[in-house]
Amino acid sequence: MYNISYKYKSWLVFIIKLLIVGLAFYFITLKISDNKTLTNTTFINRLQENILNSYSLILVLFLFTLINWFLEIIKWQTLVSTIKQISFFESCKQSLSSLTASLITPNRIGEYGAKAIYYPKLERPRVLILNFLGNFGQMTATICFGVLGFIFFEEKLYGPIKIDSMIRIFLGITSLFFMLFILKKYWVKYWVKFLIHFKSIPKRIHKKNLILSAFRYLVFSHQFYFLLIIFEAEIDYGTAMPIIFSMYFIASIIPGFVIFDWIIKGSIAVSLFDIYGINEIIILSITSLMWLLNFALPSVLGSYFVLTYKSKNLILQENQIV
Repeated sequence: MYNISYKYKSWLVFIIKLLIVGLAFYFITLKISDNKTLTNTTFINRLQENILNSYSLILVLFLFTLINWFLEIIKWQTLVSTIKQISFFESCKQSLSSLTASLITPNRIGEYGAKAIYYPKLERPRVLILNFLGNFGQMTATICFGVLGFIFFEEKLYGPIKIDSMIRIFLGITSLFFMLFILKKYWVKYWVKFLIHFKSIPKRIHKKNLILSAFRYLVFSHQFYFLLIIFEAEIDYGTAMPIIFSMYFIASIIPGFVIFDWIIKGSIAVSLFDIYGINEIIILSITSLMWLLNFALPSVLGSYFVLTYKSKNLILQENQIV
């Protein structure tokens, strides 16, 4: 009876893994084939002239991506250390496989479940909270830099920042915290559990989480600016960075699938950069490349870890609980 149950669960996990990887590859392929920017002659010519003919530029772009994900992997390794010590490779495996799972779920929900299955059932609630803290740290960096971006962006357009603008920003942030307070009222028991786990985590872990999130944010935002230089966009650093910060902030508060991340960021970026007369094809090319470098490529690598995940460990964990 146990063997039948084990084989059934083993096949079920195998099918789930194939579905995750199959859907992830399907969505990536669909996104690439449907993206008119990637098949646009102007984009292909610019890509060949400005990037593909220079190994050094290709290397720098991949270096940005490697540093970006290196910081994310270190961040997860740091957070999980409150449960147990894991190697850099193990953290890499969990981070990339969870990215693959997140491609086919709204608001990256799949990321939570994918990381949780690497741990015993009793530890999974804490793993979910740690993953939330990692995302919360990244959101905090996005909000902080985004507010600064809005301030400098408005100053560039309309002159020195006005009091009413500061009031609008303050009201916006206050409204965000008010919404969290309302949610707290309706989800009291979950918030209590969260706060208990939150307080049990050493302050040095929280501090390192925020620092790594800030550095990671600066890496991929400067990768965007580097692509602006490569595509010869006529915009200076002091003008471009506030726009990039504002773009990521606006995009972060719009719910959706990771697979459509390029559409959201692309439409926002086009609107913001259009104020300074930057060609639409340049911005769409950059947002598409950013998606390919920082989401599609790592998720392809993550699919390997999804397929090679030892489902036997998961099944044994479940049986031990039962």
